[in-house]
Amino acid sequence: MARRFVHVKAAYDVEAAVWYVEDSDLQGVNAWAPTVEELLGKLPAVVLDLLEAEGYAGDGEVPIELVARATTSTRLGATC
Repeated sequence: MARRFVHVKAAYDVEAAVWYVEDSDLQGVNAWAPTVEELLGKLPAVVLDLLEAEGYAGDGEVPIELVARATTSTRLGATC
């Protein structure tokens, strides 16, 4: 059975100062890194290991879609 793509949702942990995999449609994806780019760089090896463990075989590529989520805030106040 071929996979069309692997969807990975990342979030930022302010206290740890790292991006981490919050959720994925491929069970077991677990990785973290200081930047989104570094996290993205780790995902191919992690996904390949998990797909092989699930018995996926064959040639071709499996795209990995990374969606990153971060939040920030601002303080509203009266200025005079």
